[in-house]
Amino acid sequence: MAYHTKLQVIQRRSQNRQYYLICPAPLAAALEMEKGEELEWVIKDRNTFEIRRVKGTTPTKGSRP
Repeated sequence: MAYHTKLQVIQRRSQNRQYYLICPAPLAAALEMEKGEELEWVIKDRNTFEIRRVKGTTPTKGSRP
């Protein structure tokens, strides 16, 4: 099953832009993702990228990132 999301952009007064991709809750649950978990984006080509967990950074339950 595919999950769709939209790219969000926040324009700051200082002309800096921040881009956000939201991970849908069902997808995060299926991947057992946790708050504060560190991820790495790998660009394969212009239309493809991977998101990987950074090893050793999965927070334990009850801990704060």
